[in-house]
Amino acid sequence: MSADRESGQQLVLWNYYRSSTSHRVRIALNLKQIPFKYEAVSLPKLEHKQDAFLAVNPQGLVPVLIVDGSPLRQSPAILEWLEETYPLPPLLPQAPGDRARIRAMAALIASDIHPLNNLRVLNYLRSNVTADEDSVIAWCRHWIRTGFEALETLLAGDAMRRGFCFGAAPTLADCYLIPQVFSARRFGLDLAPYPIIRQIESTCSALPAFIDAQPDRQRDAG
Repeated sequence: MSADRESGQQLVLWNYYRSSTSHRVRIALNLKQIPFKYEAVSLPKLEHKQDAFLAVNPQGLVPVLIVDGSPLRQSPAILEWLEETYPLPPLLPQAPGDRARIRAMAALIASDIHPLNNLRVLNYLRSNVTADEDSVIAWCRHWIRTGFEALETLLAGDAMRRGFCFGAAPTLADCYLIPQVFSARRFGLDLAPYPIIRQIESTCSALPAFIDAQPDRQRDAG
């Protein structure tokens, strides 16, 4: 057990079971075997808009990781904090160039795919652009497809890849990818054109850390 784990920090994850950003943090916590308390925030019930939650995160967004009573916000910042504070097992390699490659894959998902499929964006399309549900789903599929096409090409060009997004062990890139694949399936995107992404999903899906983080295994699922 590392000194970090012996420090006795109390971690509470405020999250929603189907939130991709929450999902990626659960994966990282599980990979690092960090105990945490699960606190559900129901987006359909608008619990993220209530004063009690807005006092923790004025943006009204999940996840929030409470560390000894202090909140950490935004999943990229949370994941980087976990990597710095609980370095074993590492989710980033040692070489700066390799770290940049993994961060670039993560950013492709976190910055260029996920925000365009976020619930508040979709609700805006429904309410303010008067898009019907078929148009909203088409919007989601388009942006996931665009991102996955680029990611598949990047992965195909990596001769050192061994089952995961990078190398032979999970990295931050896998923490980001697997929730986005779940989202792609939920929106009915055909994943046949992305054999490498599907292979990575298969590899990750066999690991307990990924299995236990799946949306349908959370206590607020349903």
